[in-house]
Amino acid sequence: MLGFVIKRLLLLLPVFLAVSLVIFFIVHLVPGDPIDAMLQIGSSAEQKAAIAARYGLDRPLPVQYLIWLGNLAGGDLGTAIVLRQPVADLIAENLPHSLALGGLALLFSTVAGIAAGALAAAWRDSWLDRGVMALILLGSTLPSFWLGLLMILVFAAQLGWFPVSGARSASALVLPVVTIGLGAMALVARVTRAAMMDVGRRDFVLMLHAKGLSPATIQLRHVLRHAMLPVVTILALRIGWILGGAVTIEFVFARPGLGSLLIRSLNQRDYPVVQGCLLMLAIAVMLGTLLGDVVQAAMDPRIRDRAAR
Repeated sequence: MLGFVIKRLLLLLPVFLAVSLVIFFIVHLVPGDPIDAMLQIGSSAEQKAAIAARYGLDRPLPVQYLIWLGNLAGGDLGTAIVLRQPVADLIAENLPHSLALGGLALLFSTVAGIAAGALAAAWRDSWLDRGVMALILLGSTLPSFWLGLLMILVFAAQLGWFPVSGARSASALVLPVVTIGLGAMALVARVTRAAMMDVGRRDFVLMLHAKGLSPATIQLRHVLRHAMLPVVTILALRIGWILGGAVTIEFVFARPGLGSLLIRSLNQRDYPVVQGCLLMLAIAVMLGTLLGDVVQAAMDPRIRDRAAR
């Protein structure tokens, strides 16, 4: 198992280099100049050139990338051009808010998705199954930002049950968590239902029925346990995507976090901050994929055997 984990970690290195290259050049190809936000009206071209030289923006892009990559190797994400603070400090200040939001959304989507999928599979072709499928369709098609605005309009503005925005209390997390988690819950429910229906056709399930076990016991204690492998894979992959989905939702609900920091920095063309935020989101996706591979290998020895060949 240790060899499997080491091999997967080594495979992340070229992926990280490719992702960092794409992030760096895409950010620098965005129209606009962060120096313009720092200059006063009437500043000369010499003053603009001096600021560009101070932050290394006058060098060719390949040279800037190599410098940035070298600093990353030493744990230095650079200094924000507009905010004039270390990028690592800005991310450390905002990351806990994003982790809390993403973690609760992942927990909600996991529990609700597995429960909904298991119930739909256990009572297949019933009104409950049709209701779950309708919920899956709804969660898969609604844009998260539109759903967030609808949540604010109904549950905050009209009913007054939750705060409209901010992060001043725990209740302010409810609407953002549901908004982010609904799409992931629909995916988890769909995968759980399909996996349980596939496992339910296997021979050992027929043997359990022959032994006289109740259908509910067979579905919840045996079929659901064997159907968890694809569900765990989906959940691990959703870790990064849920954090990425928090970007727009944090902005919609005016919450602090990486999303708000990223959008604000994009408007200011603050390259180091944008690069740092995007890199954190990419690392979350890579770590989620790694976690899914490790959990899969721990649950199914055949995966470890194939990787060792």
